[in-house]
Amino acid sequence: MSHTQALCRFLAELTYAQLPEPVLARTEDLFLDWLASALASQGAHPIPLFERYARKMGPSSGPAQVIVNGRSSSAYFAALVNGASSHLVEQDDLHNSSVLHPATVVFPAALAAAQDLGKSGRELLLAAVAGYEAGIRIGEFMGRSHYRIFHTTATVGTLAAAVAVGKLLGFDQEQFINLLGSAGTQAAGLWEFLRDAADSKQLHTAKAAADGLLAAYLTADGLTGARNILEGDQGLAAGMSRDAEPHKLSADLGRRWALLETSFKFHASCRHTHPAADALLQLMQREGLDAAAIAKVQTRVHQGAIDVLGRVTTPATVHQAKFSMGTVLGLIAVHGKAGLVEFHTLALSDPAVSAFRDKVSMTLDREVDDAYPQRWLGRVTVTTEDGRTLHGAIDEPKGDPGNSLSRAELADKFQRLSQFSGARTPAEADALIAKVWQLRNTPCMAHWL
Repeated sequence: MSHTQALCRFLAELTYAQLPEPVLARTEDLFLDWLASALASQGAHPIPLFERYARKMGPSSGPAQVIVNGRSSSAYFAALVNGASSHLVEQDDLHNSSVLHPATVVFPAALAAAQDLGKSGRELLLAAVAGYEAGIRIGEFMGRSHYRIFHTTATVGTLAAAVAVGKLLGFDQEQFINLLGSAGTQAAGLWEFLRDAADSKQLHTAKAAADGLLAAYLTADGLTGARNILEGDQGLAAGMSRDAEPHKLSADLGRRWALLETSFKFHASCRHTHPAADALLQLMQREGLDAAAIAKVQTRVHQGAIDVLGRVTTPATVHQAKFSMGTVLGLIAVHGKAGLVEFHTLALSDPAVSAFRDKVSMTLDREVDDAYPQRWLGRVTVTTEDGRTLHGAIDEPKGDPGNSLSRAELADKFQRLSQFSGARTPAEADALIAKVWQLRNTPCMAHWL
């Protein structure tokens, strides 16, 4: 049996009863965090473009709900818009070793299909776990070389979304094999957009969620796909990786729950900036420094951070600023935080933040790079205006599994994100939070929102 076949057998045989309580609770937490990210983007460019496209090309109503506007549509177009909206504000989750944002592709597809098919909250949770477990392992299988050129959440995300919907459709091992073939042949998404401050990142997740759903529904109707799309000579790894490790597709299935390793985002920026941001903040608090006392900051980072963040020198948009190490550290140093409000009101307009941005550099560090992507270490060296050299280090950024967000902190984050866009009042947000904590007891997800 190949590693792909073993993965597909596990997905086909996985049941709700097999899921440990911590996995179920964590999946509800991840769903809440994803929903907050989607609500926070209401009205923000380029999400209205996706909404208009869905209204023009899709049905006027349907069984699935579009989160940012409350309209109903087909499952396909709801997944498309919800996939775009939940990745815009850079607050959605991340799994470290796969460098995958699972929520923004798994939940849009799974929720849309669950509403279309009249599935329960338990069935949605099971489907999400399947999508996470498959997506994370496929991301790890693709290796570090894949991420340098390809946006893993776009490529691998298509397969993760497909698996979640396939689980809702009750696929057997053979259907999962065909499903991966049809999803994998659609997988795409390149990092080049960052140089131009383009909007492609939202297109990546929109298409991954919608195309995953497309592959699943067509597979259910009899469409076949390549049987070895992951490991084959002309498959995904052959075309998109130089260091693929096939054994990671099937390692510890049913024993290691990779979903539990997923991190929540504390800062509203690219996750590659978080370790350095936390290390700098800790150092400044420890030494009693303010931004004016700092002459320069050298961040010691892994190669993946340089590959992604190095494309941005002087950010032209708020979204691009979230991929600027200097801007993120400028917000941290000058204002003490790098949240949505700070990015939208200060990142591009505050001269103090811009001045601090020019003091920040990135240097490849062997210790940090060797630990990545399993661990995302934060290391900074600060030179003060009075000539001192100070060092800051953190091993687990805020939000990592060993330094996670509690349910109270997740609820607070949900309130902040939903109020940022005006999508929900505090009372409405509290009611929605309570509904998420009861997701496993929801008999039918239709009209859930």
